[in-house]
Order: sequence, then structure tokens, then C-alpha cells
Amino acid sequence: MKKKIIYLFQNCLMILAIAGCISCNEGDKSSDYNYLYKDLPFDMPVLSQPTFPDNEVSIIDFGGIGDGTTLNTEAFADAMETLSQKGGGRLRVPAGVWFTGPIVFKSNINLHLEDRAIILFSPDKDLYPIVETSFEGLDTRRCQSPISGRNLENVAITGSGAIDGNGHYWRPLKKGKVSESFWKRATSSGGVFKRDDYWMPSAAYLHADTTSDMNVPRNLQTSEEWQSVRDFLRPVMVSFIECRNVFLQGVIFQNSPAWNIHPLMCENVILDGVQVRNPSYAQNGDGLDLESCKNAIIVNSTFDVGDDGICIKSGKDEDGRKRNRATENVIIDNCTVFKGHGGFVVGSEMSGGVKNILVSNCQFLGTDVGLRFKSRRGRGGVVENIFIRDISMFDIATEPLHFNLYYGGKSVVESLEDGDEIIEEIPPVDETTPTFRNIYITDVTCASARKAMYFYGLPEHMIENINVENFVVHSQLGGEIMESAKINLKNMAIYPKEGPALTLRNVQDVQVEQLQTDVRSAIFNLSGRRSTNMVIHGNYQEEQIQIGRDLPSDAVKLNAVN
Repeated sequence: MKKKIIYLFQNCLMILAIAGCISCNEGDKSSDYNYLYKDLPFDMPVLSQPTFPDNEVSIIDFGGIGDGTTLNTEAFADAMETLSQKGGGRLRVPAGVWFTGPIVFKSNINLHLEDRAIILFSPDKDLYPIVETSFEGLDTRRCQSPISGRNLENVAITGSGAIDGNGHYWRPLKKGKVSESFWKRATSSGGVFKRDDYWMPSAAYLHADTTSDMNVPRNLQTSEEWQSVRDFLRPVMVSFIECRNVFLQGVIFQNSPAWNIHPLMCENVILDGVQVRNPSYAQNGDGLDLESCKNAIIVNSTFDVGDDGICIKSGKDEDGRKRNRATENVIIDNCTVFKGHGGFVVGSEMSGGVKNILVSNCQFLGTDVGLRFKSRRGRGGVVENIFIRDISMFDIATEPLHFNLYYGGKSVVESLEDGDEIIEEIPPVDETTPTFRNIYITDVTCASARKAMYFYGLPEHMIENINVENFVVHSQLGGEIMESAKINLKNMAIYPKEGPALTLRNVQDVQVEQLQTDVRSAIFNLSGRRSTNMVIHGNYQEEQIQIGRDLPSDAVKLNAVN
């Protein structure tokens, strides 16, 4: 009997062990992010956190000293190399201030910052060699990023510490963005002035700025020429290029020289619970620029930056079209953007295309724009299948929803306002013409904005099939939609303090259904000789609809709704 009990007990243990193995295997296949895939409007593989070998070293083991002044560049490099030789693992950074030059990742390594661990990058530009990379969508050279990795698998930055790029040593400064006392203190340390209200860190920086396409120097050939403008070549702080399985969790990323986090041509990227911070005056101080990446999740994170908050890109102009790699399959959920030029942004570098993006359950507090789509002639590329839902906004400086295909160049309206001579030549559509289409936006509330919304497409190739439903906004001015086609607005509530609730000019196939407003005079302003097939549902008095002289007589149809 005793033997039988022992036998049964051993069998039970074996069954439990087998069950445990099955459970482990199933656990390997499961994901903390399954909940994000409910009702996902496009196909996308379920992403999981990367796993790492059970090896661990501390930066202290390699002579690292966290006193804020000792340079730990070699200690980080030796630790990375040792872990790599073991097949990977976790590099632990304990509490302290770890002053260092650039950190170059290797595959299968998790850089783990413990509580009160700060990695502070040195402002000594000689520590950052000039490397070939991409910036603002163009193939170019920049100083090496403080954190970088290329052609890697399974890389992570996790924990509860902070990473600071010491970016103020790199960036120019505009007087209008800071207080008088800050301006005096910042500019008293040296540097040069481009003009009275624009300071630059050095004469070399100023020279490069005058010969650059935006922030990318052009027509430099030799290494000596590039070295002469080193001060200008501000790097992004975190650069992962052509990497697979990138995981950032819990850490604060702040004060970057240029963009903060820049995954480029990566696959399977997860940002979870990170804080991304730059001063509001930080030039080109974007939070996240996800460029030409496939399969990404950005969740539970906050952004408070000097430029765009969460930005989707895919290369610029000919360089981007030649690369021909779209950013696709992206889920953004439960994120907050404070200061920034835009909360969620597509462009302006989108020449390789953008598709299959879901943005949900986000809030924007004090951004210049809420949902921002921007491009211009010359870009090319197709932006499509964008789904946005459940967004709350407050204190938006311009518009909660903004499309502008004249980004960086004057539109006809701006030229008119500036008194320029208008010669409206509409170019033919070709590979350099950007396309924005099939965008679905639902359940958006904005408590304060300058203008309810702004759409400005191209007359030769209008933005099309933009669908907005359950949209509430309180603003100074109403919405304005121009050079747009197949626009469907349903259950809109627009409450402007002045002017009409909605202005439509040179639009085609527009449907407006259930517009609520407290405007007592003109609710609609309709104009444009290219306008056709505008259908407005509702009971409106004749004086509530202003008709421009250039509007074709059959362009608008009113459908009374009881």
C-alpha cells in the first residue's frame, strides 16, 4: 500500500511538472498586451516583451563609479562586451549618477536602471564621433547618439531610473521661448547670435546652419568638412536602427540634444510606462519619432517636450521614397502628452508611407495641436488606414484636428494674407505628391482651442475619405476645411466664440450630419469654384448659410431633418 501511495505521488509530481512545462510554454506565447488587440481594425502580430539569458552584471563590476563626475564610458563598453560574450543578459545600473560618453548596445542585453539610477551623458562633443545615419528623413551624418544600436535583436532599457542627454549643451535657443533671466544666463556662457533673438552654441554651428536643408547640412564631401560642423550635428538621444524586438519600460528619458527616442527601420518595438521629457524650448526636441518601423506598441507613457510628442515618420522626399519602408501596424494607447507642437503626429517626413495605426484612450494637455497630419509637395508617400478614438484635449493652442499639406511652405491663404502675388499653378500629380486618405476619428472632446479644426489639402490631390464622428470642441473660431474630398462629419458639436461653426471652401463630396452649435448667425460658410456635392443634413434658416459668389449654383444640397 505504501509503495502504491509513493508511486501515485511520483506520478502526480510528474503530471504537475509536465503541466508546469506546458504552462511555461503557453506563457512564452502569451502577451501582456493581448487586451490591445480587441476590435483592432487591422491585422497585426501579437507582440511580447523580449526575453534575455539569465546572466547579470553590475556596472560596478567593471570599475564604474556613480559619483556624477567620473567618466564611465569604458565601464559600460566592457560590461556590454562581457555580457555579449556570455550570450546576453541584464546590465544592472544601481543608484547613483553615472557620467558617461556614448553607450553602444549589443544584442540580447537589457540595460536595467534601478531606483535613483541616473545615466548622465557628457557634453564633451569629442566623445561622439561622426557616423553615417539618417536624420529628419534624410541620409546624412550626425554625431553618434548617446545610446545607439544597429542590426541587433532583443534590446531593452528598463527599470525606474533616468537617462539625461545634457542636451542644452548642443541646442540653439530662441529668446521668445524662455524668460529674460534664463536668456541672459544661457547666452552668457559663449556662443554666437544668428540674430538678436536667436542664439547658437558656436560659430561653427552658425556656419552650418546657414548652409543646411532644415537641420541637415548639404554638399559636404570630405571628412574635414564634416568635422568643421561637428557642433551642428546634434544627435538623437536614443537611436536603434534596423533592430528587432526593442523594449523600453519604466525609465525617464530627458533632455536630448535633438529628438529623444528614434527607432528607425525596426521591427517589434514596445514602449511601456516611459516618461519622455524635454524643455518646452528645446529645438527639435521631439519625444518619440517612430520611423519606417513595423509592429509597434506605445502604451501607458507620458510625453512633455519641445516639439512633436508622438510622431510617425517614414523618410523624406527622394531618400524616403528610395528606402520605401512604411511605418505600419502601430498601437498607441493610454498615453498623455503635455507640452509639444503636436500630441499625435504623422509627418512631415512620410515619403515611405504610413498605414495601420490605432490611437486610443489618450489625452493632450496644452499641446499646440492635438491630432496633427503634415506634409508638402515633393514628399510623395501614402498615409492611410489611421484609426483614432477616445481622445480628450484641453488648452490646445491651435486646432485639436489639423491637416496641412503646405507644411514649411506658404499656402495660397498665407500668401494672400501676406500680400504676395498669387499665381495659382496647379502641378500634375506624380510620385512626389503626398496622399492622405482613409482616416477614421471618433469620440474626441476638446475643451479649449483656437480653431475647431483645420483641413488644407492640395488642389491637385485632395486629402480624402476623412471621417469624423462624435466630435465636441469649444473654440475661439469654427472649423475650416479646404481642398478636401469625401469628408464625412457626423454628430459634430462645434461651439465657436466668433464666426461660423464650419467653413467649407473648394471641397468635394462632403456630408455634414447632426451639427450642434450655439452660433446664432451664420453656421456655415460655403465657397470655392472647385466645390461640388456638399450635402448638409438639418433644419437651417437661409441666413444661417453664407454662400460665396464663386460657389457653383448646384454645389450644395440641404436635406431637412425633423
